[in-house]
Amino acid sequence: MLSCTSGDEALPARYTGCLCHRPEIHSLMRRVGTDLSRRGFVAGIAASVAGLASPSSANPAPVQPQPAILFTNARVFDGQSDTLRDGLQVLVEGDRIKALASGDHPAPDGARVVDCGSRVLMPGLIDAHWHCLLAGLPMAAAMTADLGYVFLAAAAEARRTLMRGFTTVRDLGGPAFPLQQAIDQGLAMGPRIYPSGAMLTTTGGHGDMRHLSDLPRSSGGPVSALERTGAAAIADAAAELRLRAREQLLQGASQIKVVGGGGVSTPRSPLDMTTFGLDELRAAVAVAEDWNTYVTVHAYTPRTVQRAIAAGARCIEHAHLMDDATAALMAEKDTWLSIQPFLGDEDSVPLTGPSRAKMQQILAGTDTAYRLAKRHGVKTAFGSDLLFSDTLTARQGTMLTHLTRWYGNAEILRMATSGNAGLLALSGPRDPYPGKLGVIAEGAFADLLLVDGNPVADIALLADPGKNLVVIMKAGVLHKDAL
Repeated sequence: MLSCTSGDEALPARYTGCLCHRPEIHSLMRRVGTDLSRRGFVAGIAASVAGLASPSSANPAPVQPQPAILFTNARVFDGQSDTLRDGLQVLVEGDRIKALASGDHPAPDGARVVDCGSRVLMPGLIDAHWHCLLAGLPMAAAMTADLGYVFLAAAAEARRTLMRGFTTVRDLGGPAFPLQQAIDQGLAMGPRIYPSGAMLTTTGGHGDMRHLSDLPRSSGGPVSALERTGAAAIADAAAELRLRAREQLLQGASQIKVVGGGGVSTPRSPLDMTTFGLDELRAAVAVAEDWNTYVTVHAYTPRTVQRAIAAGARCIEHAHLMDDATAALMAEKDTWLSIQPFLGDEDSVPLTGPSRAKMQQILAGTDTAYRLAKRHGVKTAFGSDLLFSDTLTARQGTMLTHLTRWYGNAEILRMATSGNAGLLALSGPRDPYPGKLGVIAEGAFADLLLVDGNPVADIALLADPGKNLVVIMKAGVLHKDAL
């Protein structure tokens, strides 16, 4: 039995007694006792608890080597081809795919052998537009609940996201950094996260969810309660925008999200509005380029999309209301389109008032936007952007099936694997997970799904992951094994 000391006597640096007297816990309690903001409090807890499992902690837990796994008798969708490759073996060592070969090869000593039974082995799915902290909670709770509760709910939703087969997400607004750290260090279970940090908006732009009592705002003055949570950052001049962009990069953002126009869920931001001026957008792009990464811009209308492209944005989020000339410009400038296949009311939470009217505009424009993107050969990414409901987020795989209106099944699977990986690669040196994603190939991350059926023939299999995904592996770790 470990016994607890009763006083505050000095403890050795490598104290191994009760947890409550470990130096790391003392450090954590000192953090809690300081005058931190609510955001800093949660980040401090995440950093301190994560430190208990890090190699630099006083008593690090021993790391058990992961045994090699050999998948045999697999039909492989490699993330890049139109068809399946039959009778393959895939060897996983550590977090990578060691080998991919046809035939019957002996397993390495100590390796586990998984007979796929001619099921389809494919790369883990990637969602290019996700909000880790806003996906599973109602809007009122996400905006007003204690931030500690929001993070706990986000961790639960992250686990559900992974169990739907999405092994990687790009977070497009919110303080996802502590959650990303917890997942990476094994304290929570979820997809790897490419975080943007706070979405950068102007006063009155999409993402400005402040109470009107917070007005007027003084440029350079104290930040609002909304901004202290890290969900959004308000900037009304190029200098402010540069500052806010650098703050996100300082925290570990892999890309910068700038709000170029109005949005659906912010009631007071008209969909047709354009926020930042060209010089301001260029300031944000310059900061991202100095950090060797990129800016993606939230934009729906032709004017807003074209201004973002003129400023040097590498990716546009949404663009559901774009016209032919805008699509042609995107193709000409090699700008990525990250768009969501919203088809009906079931693809969003129930909306009222201005938000419902704006969502109806989006629904009406979806088909045209996809057809224009296809016609002009715009590089298109899949993202779901499901918000404010754990019931709605369960439709993440269903959103993939919506794409059959414009694409074949193999095209859809490529878009949600190797295609989205190409977008993530724009982060360059700011990529938190350098390596090959979205493919089954030697040296790639071992993110693998074993599907009970053939998704190239029936993409609807991915809409019911609980039934049809029998194995889910991320970075060589089995998170589901129904075999």
